[in-house]
Amino acid sequence: MLNIVLDNEIVLGLLSKSSNDTQHCFVRLQKSPIRFWLPCCLLSFLETQLRSANYHPLTHLLHNQEVELLSSLAAHWHEIPANCTNKTQALMSLDAAILPGATIIWTADPNFVSIHPDIEWGDHEFVYSMLAQYEDEPLLVDLVSQQLQLRPSLEKHIFNVFKHGQYLAGKEVKQLEQELSAYVGASHCVTTANSTDALLIALMAIEVQAGNEVIISPFNTMATAEMVALLGAKPVFVDIDPDTYNLNPQQLEAVINHKTKAIIASNLYGQCADFNSINDIAKQHGLVVIEDATQSFGATYHGLKSGQLATISYTSFAPFQTLGTYGEGGACFTNDDPLAARIQQLQQHQENNTLIGINSHLNTLQASLLLAKLAVFPTELENRLKIAQTYNQLLAEVSSVKIPQIASYNTSVYTHYTIAVTNRKRLQQKLQQRDNIPSAMYYSTPLHLQPVFAYLRYQLGFFPVTEQASQQVLNLPMHPYLLEEMQTQIVTLIKSGW
Repeated sequence: MLNIVLDNEIVLGLLSKSSNDTQHCFVRLQKSPIRFWLPCCLLSFLETQLRSANYHPLTHLLHNQEVELLSSLAAHWHEIPANCTNKTQALMSLDAAILPGATIIWTADPNFVSIHPDIEWGDHEFVYSMLAQYEDEPLLVDLVSQQLQLRPSLEKHIFNVFKHGQYLAGKEVKQLEQELSAYVGASHCVTTANSTDALLIALMAIEVQAGNEVIISPFNTMATAEMVALLGAKPVFVDIDPDTYNLNPQQLEAVINHKTKAIIASNLYGQCADFNSINDIAKQHGLVVIEDATQSFGATYHGLKSGQLATISYTSFAPFQTLGTYGEGGACFTNDDPLAARIQQLQQHQENNTLIGINSHLNTLQASLLLAKLAVFPTELENRLKIAQTYNQLLAEVSSVKIPQIASYNTSVYTHYTIAVTNRKRLQQKLQQRDNIPSAMYYSTPLHLQPVFAYLRYQLGFFPVTEQASQQVLNLPMHPYLLEEMQTQIVTLIKSGW
């Protein structure tokens, strides 16, 4: 994304009621992936100028986010040299430099003063030349576009926390927990410092301990099995469904015994496991089910939101998840009141606790950022679905590619757009070398073949579906701001063979 910061004369030209070249240039530039910014340090000057009947009001530019306001930082004023001839322009250049990505200033002043080495400036011809040089590179997960889209709201939430100064257990944490509970449809939400802590707390809440066994999929993150082992229990693996890559309920009965305490069902790539089947089997054997909603937050199963499909559910708010902080974060969900009370005790150190727990808090700043992001979360999920549908259409006739298979009872949030191919490494190299297109492969070594779990004595061949998936799945770029032109470029390259 290219950022263009508008100088005062450019703004006046855009707001003029008389047609002019600046307006024609603006219309042309809007067809490109550009974000336009109006520096707040110019507002008082512009308001004076715009009192004339010859101009539209500022809202004419600011509506529909065609142009966004760029905050001015107090610290930048102190960085301006004393001998600077135009302090306002100098301040503009420093404020422009805090935007992520490439940023330039569009100005009609041939003597513009930029004091930041990274910020260039010029007229519309300069802007066109920069645009011609600038290429929007594909990103596996694009956090920059999201940040720019939400910047005013993010700033407001951050400075509200700075104002009250309650960086731990601030009001935003409780507000977030209430809004997350309402969104998921669960009675209780307890936020944590990260998703690994959330899983550990969930396991402790149901009293998993040494000698117990916990069933999980080997096509999974290390943390899932590690937290089971950390409590002295034994991870027991079952194979996955070949289409959804989630735990296969048909494999459960064969491994359940008197030591089995719980089942952790992880929802991969954006859709949920078959919880009706899993919960029925668990109920028959008196087991607890834990839903790992890390990759499915926002998805539905038989019309129910992920996060309320088991006795306890947990999720991650890592930056690359569908709803992510700019750091780490997690949460536990449950509809069980006594269990919620145990989770709350385990999540914090307090006097009069009856349980020994851990100190795992989501800090207030991260909670405030999640509140800002939660407001646009439904729109981002809609965008993800449209992008996935475009991928599906473009890849429909490519026989060498298996596109995501979404179960009829599921909706997917497409945390990842995951295809399956043979010769995966060759395709990945081609994408990277030809057009610098990133891709990723997760779980290339299944858990049962990880050195740290060698003591469990699993061998190659024990879980054939998992082992095949680990050699074939590949995640293509997927985020709510991915352009269709970029998808076409990616798929065209795939269609050309590898």
